[in-house]
Amino acid sequence: MPDFHLLAFVGACVLVAMIPGVSTAIILRQTLRQGRRAGFAALLGNETGLLLWALASVFGLSALVTASQVAYDVMRIAGAALLVAMGVQSLRAARRGAAAPDLPEAPPRHDAPARAQGASFALGLSTCMANPKAAIFAMSFLPQFVPATTPAEQVPLTLTLLAVVWVLVDIAWYTGMIAVVGRVKTALGRPAVRRRLEQIFGVVLIGLGVRVALESR
Repeated sequence: MPDFHLLAFVGACVLVAMIPGVSTAIILRQTLRQGRRAGFAALLGNETGLLLWALASVFGLSALVTASQVAYDVMRIAGAALLVAMGVQSLRAARRGAAAPDLPEAPPRHDAPARAQGASFALGLSTCMANPKAAIFAMSFLPQFVPATTPAEQVPLTLTLLAVVWVLVDIAWYTGMIAVVGRVKTALGRPAVRRRLEQIFGVVLIGLGVRVALESR
């Protein structure tokens, strides 16, 4: 692949990663709630889902989902329901926090429990895989950066390499974001601030869920 195509692709991946969306909300939420390890687990889950969708687009499997209105709608509603449920959970957590007195928090734990990390990974994976827009985007995004001179038999390999680069750029961007959030987590973890953040996450996640539910192809 010519260097200029690769550089253009990396730049496009960075711009895509910078756009706030479901992935950003999930990773930030888990990082603030359970620490950097949980946030990174959510990131790995999200990127696993992204890689699966990208590879599915390489081999034409994602076209089956986008071609079937029933499959598309089922995934869209499932993804929307998951986001709304998480938003409601955040609002309930904020309400419970408001009802309790502001007591000093226990010292932050640097090792998130393995169960929490597993749950964060599953959350990142499920929200990505339940988003049919990710399949459509992968199908339209990757082929734009395949050089026109690429032999037909090398196109699948080129698309696969692009998918891997896309995931690596995503991981680099979100890892930096997790590191920054982790540094200020102590200040953000104060009871009053945490309640407000839970409220914000709740409203954002419910809004994203409604948007996903109402989106057409």
